[in-house]
Amino acid sequence: MFFAPTFMRALAAAAVCSALFGPAHAADPKPDAVIKTKSIEARVFLDDKIKADAALAADCLAEGKKWLDKNAAEAAASRKADPQFFKDGGWDFERKYEIRSVVADRYVSILRNDYMNTHGAHPNSNVDTILWDKADNKRISIRPLFTETADNGATMKAMVKAIIASLRTEKKKRDAGETATDEWFKGVAPSLLKVGAVTLAPSTEAGKSSGLTFHYPPYAVGPYVEGEYVAFVPWETLKPYWTAEGARIFGGARPKGDAEEP
Repeated sequence: MFFAPTFMRALAAAAVCSALFGPAHAADPKPDAVIKTKSIEARVFLDDKIKADAALAADCLAEGKKWLDKNAAEAAASRKADPQFFKDGGWDFERKYEIRSVVADRYVSILRNDYMNTHGAHPNSNVDTILWDKADNKRISIRPLFTETADNGATMKAMVKAIIASLRTEKKKRDAGETATDEWFKGVAPSLLKVGAVTLAPSTEAGKSSGLTFHYPPYAVGPYVEGEYVAFVPWETLKPYWTAEGARIFGGARPKGDAEEP
């Protein structure tokens, strides 16, 4: 039987979504927080490295529990309004916090992956990031690493240009060049709040970061069938805009294995 390429990509994207962000299996670790009602079953997981840092674990868990409560309330309201949509069970949600890199023994990049199944056409997923400063035990932005990060400023414009170039390359690798258009990239704007969820990429040089990776969930820079995208901007591209702290933590190359991650 012949399947159109778009349909095949849809199947692949659904499989990846289920594998990476799907509900936990029996062999998975015990959730660090859970809510189970007639309307929803939702779980939060922290990886072991996060749990080894008490302040970071408390921060992530507090956020995760708020997420559980919010979605439980929405599920209950939806079930009350439209009970027919819950005849096969409640919603299924999951959130995972995982450390991506630790740079200069201070800056911890965390990926926050969400899986959401509300019995629609297909489950959905989302990805966001956290940058944690171990020295001050708080969340920060990448702002202290650059001399200026004003909206539409030189730093942000250079960053967006490099991000879009990386995304175009990634799309070609997936044979998805037909969506490597300005229309799909219009949401990536030269502003810290609109440039994408950012992490410090690991490096071949110990204690350093090889640059920035920007994480986009399905629909953000392409249709659902294309799945999640990660854009990489090497440190050399942004060197003219560093602060002294930026100069201290960037260097080396992106490890090959990291570049092969989705």
